[in-house]
Amino acid sequence: MPTTLNCPRCGELTQWEDNQYRPFCSDRCKLIDLGAWANEDYKLPTQDAPQAEGSEE
Repeated sequence: MPTTLNCPRCGELTQWEDNQYRPFCSDRCKLIDLGAWANEDYKLPTQDAPQAEGSEE
C-alpha cells in the first residue's frame, strides 16, 4: 500500500512515492509555499534582548 499524506499547503491527500513535488501535492502548492518563505510569512516567535541603559537608537 503506497504511503499517503496530506499536502501541507492545501490538505489534499497525496502519495509520497514517485511524487516529484513531495511533500506537496502539486507544483502549484510547492510554489505557493516557496513564496510564503520568500515573503517571510513563516517566523519563529522571539523575545527582544533587553536594552542596555543609556543606549540610544
